Amino acid sequence: MENSKNIYLVGLMGAGKTTIGKQLAKRLGRRFYDSDHEIVARTGVPIPTIFEIEGEAGFRRREAQTIVELTAESGIVMATGGGVVINPENRQRLRETGWTVYLNVPPRLLYERTRHDKNRPLLQVADPLGKLEELHAQRDPFYRDVANIVIEGNQLLASGIVHHLIREYSQLPLL
Repeated sequence: MENSKNIYLVGLMGAGKTTIGKQLAKRLGRRFYDSDHEIVARTGVPIPTIFEIEGEAGFRRREAQTIVELTAESGIVMATGGGVVINPENRQRLRETGWTVYLNVPPRLLYERTRHDKNRPLLQVADPLGKLEELHAQRDPFYRDVANIVIEGNQLLASGIVHHLIREYSQLPLL
């Protein structure tokens, strides 16, 4: 009997949630969702445009609705947006409906991964590394609050993380 519990990946932008989530879903034969990509597909506009028109609050409302809809499914793997944990209701939904993995990557490494990406509105500031350090300090307690497992992702390859997660997940009690 196979576990059908949803698997959610949380962490800051650039932590590898989508990369690892896609590989994990493929290995487990599951559907994969990226909540940010779902928001773009539903609105028809890129995330920076949503931020520009509706502000961060408008984006967060759309994100919360997307989380409600996706967490209602079963047997999925979902990479969440980096700020999903700000909302207490999102954290509660993640805790209640799945097994959550926190990919904890140091801000310096996140900066190296994201510094040329113009699709990250929160990093379009004078000091993106400082912003990542600030976001890590603010959000780390929330990520840990929802996490069933924390992966220190500073040196590990995605394939190694996926292998480790499959081993951990296979040992969970069946739902």
